[in-house]
Amino acid sequence: MGLNCCFGGKTFQTLKHAAIPSLHYSSSLTSSIFSPLSKTLSLTSDLLSVHRRRPLPFIARALSIPALQTADPAITTDDKVLKPQWKAAIDFKWIRDNQADVALNLKNRNSNANLNLVLELYDRMLNLQKVRTNIEKCPYDKEIVEEPLSVGENWSKQEVERLRAERNVVANKMKGKVEPSERQKLIEEGKNLKEGLLVLEEDLLQGGAPRACSFPTKDHFQLGKELDLFDFDAAAEVSGSKFYYLKNEAVLLEMALINWTLSEVMKRGFTPLTTPEIVRSSIVEKCGFQPRGANTQVYSIEGSDQCLIGTAEIPVGGIHMDSILPESNLPLKYVAFSHCFRTEAGAAGAATRGLYRVHQFSKVEMFILCRPEESDSYHEELIGIEEDLFSALGFHFKTLNMASGDLGAPAYRKFDVEAWMPGLGRYGEISSASNCTDYQSRRLGIRYRPESTATNSSKKGKGNPTEFVHTLNATACAVPRMIVCLLENYQQEDGSVVIPEPLRPFMGGLQIISPKSKL
Repeated sequence: MGLNCCFGGKTFQTLKHAAIPSLHYSSSLTSSIFSPLSKTLSLTSDLLSVHRRRPLPFIARALSIPALQTADPAITTDDKVLKPQWKAAIDFKWIRDNQADVALNLKNRNSNANLNLVLELYDRMLNLQKVRTNIEKCPYDKEIVEEPLSVGENWSKQEVERLRAERNVVANKMKGKVEPSERQKLIEEGKNLKEGLLVLEEDLLQGGAPRACSFPTKDHFQLGKELDLFDFDAAAEVSGSKFYYLKNEAVLLEMALINWTLSEVMKRGFTPLTTPEIVRSSIVEKCGFQPRGANTQVYSIEGSDQCLIGTAEIPVGGIHMDSILPESNLPLKYVAFSHCFRTEAGAAGAATRGLYRVHQFSKVEMFILCRPEESDSYHEELIGIEEDLFSALGFHFKTLNMASGDLGAPAYRKFDVEAWMPGLGRYGEISSASNCTDYQSRRLGIRYRPESTATNSSKKGKGNPTEFVHTLNATACAVPRMIVCLLENYQQEDGSVVIPEPLRPFMGGLQIISPKSKL
């Protein structure tokens, strides 16, 4: 039955699955955590209220618009809507044991009831009842107490993936020729899925809850000004808007971030590189970027066929252009440092204040060339490295599987990482990881020759047919965004900023950035 469900002030249409208790642990575990669970589930039309901060991961499942336009549980009499004052006690064990008969009955009645969903929810309820029983028997056993959280989190991740997949299907449908009425339905369905994802993704945030400050927080722009770390005014006179000078400890902080990131990624088997920062326009195009056009992000050099790079992905991708690699050389893993240049065409608003969106910045980029069958696993590896780096710095972040409509031309699949930025009052993107499969390698002409039957040559004496490699890229450290996160999340009430422990050895042991004394 379609019901309205409140998520943080927004209306999200959903289905109430079951009354599952929230898990909060205290000294009186057995008396205060759980209310008795009925042996049967109760279907009700009560409004389900979900708190934005800690949504229950067991009860949010988005429905498509057609599914929502089903039976209305309310009863209308003389223009008055009466809500049923009863609950239907259903024998779900019988339904599970007689699935074939129930399915046939639903078919004969032309019912759109979701039998599989009912059975799935019943199994989950039984599992939770077992968990509750274990906790009641051993309320102070840490392993048992933590089990429900892991169960819930695993289910939440599965649910998020399912909703993301549905969102991608809707996005793909929108790309084709669609009747206006059908397009409107898809738009509404997409909105519902997006709102549902926002709630579930809140429950999957990494790094614990955002740090709670007992004092008014400042954004990085104000902190940097008070600590004498930036000079945007002088840079605007010299170069124009969205340029900056780093000063004093901010310079050390940039170098520390770069060197720490390189050292950590090199431990994972990556070869370090510095790259050219001017490349031919053809290389930019082959990597999937547009060097020309009204809204291009690429700076082109007038009177030449060259451009400034927007990411080290471009020159690193060109290293093996028009080459055939031995299979034994794969995978090739690079971690590259470069300066990046972007026009940021069309960017405006409060989110562009200070270092958040600039024309020139330093970045450490990871890049992998591998066999096609291995690209998915290396994509997971890149995401894991990003999350490890940000966790080590103590960031509060979330990893998002981007919808098809949000992907650039080269990416087959992309994950963005967004970190909490108190100054913005929201999450801001700090990195992404993309699997480009063979999009770039086909354009750049990067192949490898399989060795599985290398001894079997063709009649002409040539080896096995070549195949295109897959390419992947991921941001390990975009310096300005990292500085924004560090300053805003590690600020102290006296205006100072604490340096995260992993960076201190790379800053000569400096532990805190303090306000300069005024003479």
